Amino acid sequence: MKGGLGLVFAATVVTLAVGYLIKLPCAGGDWSDGRQYRRLCYSDIVPLYTARGLDKGLVPYLEADNEYPVLTGLSMAVAGAPAGSHASFFNWTVLLLTGSALATAWALYRMVGRRALFFALAPTLAAYGFMNWDLLAVALATFGTLAYLRERDGAAGILLGLGAAAKLYPGLLLIPLAAGRLREGRADRAFRLAGWAAAAWITVNLPFAILAPDRWSFFFRLSTSRPADWDSTWLLPQYKLGWSTGTVNLLAGATFLALAIVVWTVTVRRRPGLQLWTLGFPILVLFLLTSKVYSPQFSLWLLPWFALTLPDIRLFAAFQVADVAVFVTRFTWFADFEPGDLPSASFQLALAVRAVILLACVIAWIRGRVETLESAPEPAAVTA
Repeated sequence: MKGGLGLVFAATVVTLAVGYLIKLPCAGGDWSDGRQYRRLCYSDIVPLYTARGLDKGLVPYLEADNEYPVLTGLSMAVAGAPAGSHASFFNWTVLLLTGSALATAWALYRMVGRRALFFALAPTLAAYGFMNWDLLAVALATFGTLAYLRERDGAAGILLGLGAAAKLYPGLLLIPLAAGRLREGRADRAFRLAGWAAAAWITVNLPFAILAPDRWSFFFRLSTSRPADWDSTWLLPQYKLGWSTGTVNLLAGATFLALAIVVWTVTVRRRPGLQLWTLGFPILVLFLLTSKVYSPQFSLWLLPWFALTLPDIRLFAAFQVADVAVFVTRFTWFADFEPGDLPSASFQLALAVRAVILLACVIAWIRGRVETLESAPEPAAVTA
């Protein structure tokens, strides 16, 4: 492993530099020529600087609505404090997200050595790393997993709770991690994990929930009321069959729960010695495939889990190619979008191929025919 961490860091920096160059034409905020789609440089970061009052110094949740969980909104405010323009806000945010990506790479290296390159060299990281603030939650979730594997369940709970306060998905990881402790006969550890996660989440959220309940709850109300997104399996059924958003919410939740139970049951029976924390990978995949929203940058959530639980280069490469195809077809379609349009055939095809590949990844994981962290050749990386 000598010199390996430097390689992982260098790869992460190079990949992020490519991502920065992709986004740079849009950083100034003048999108009147449609460049954000035609040049594939769209980023949520740029327009939200003014759309959420960060240019005026408004405090998220207290003085302005924000469509993200609290820790993400506060991170936006931190980057906005020294900024004086769209470009400077973008650059300050890039620094924050670059730190998050390097922290993720470090944590992965401590767990799986050079397999951290699955994260560091991913085209998905270049395409989506600076599109939104997801890398913050990715870093917290990865550090939470590292703390869990080091038997530091209180710290793991705090990190996952903070992750859920930035983007809700790290909260899903509590389920397999706590189940793992219960299976080990250590219920006290499971309760410690869940308790500290809840405490961390409440600590971040409670002040805003008390001081500005309407603005604080905006994210939750938006999440339940928004229709199926362009990338979702539920878009065409909702559009063609006229399903209400409430119906889609119910079907999406029920489908995810049913599939997660099936995968959990089948895998435990097939692989009785399975470490239950590794179920985080299929749970996240199934959540993305059944959710009514699969925003492009959500694919970042999966990158650490390929390194941890499914380091199959063929499946990973196939996912990366499909994910880049979704990126390209999505935004080129947006360039000519008219109200009422349905996604282009190429975009729908890319989505279908990505979904099939992700399902193939889950099947490969269930079968357990690739090396995972359980059988990695460098166990010292977990306990160092």
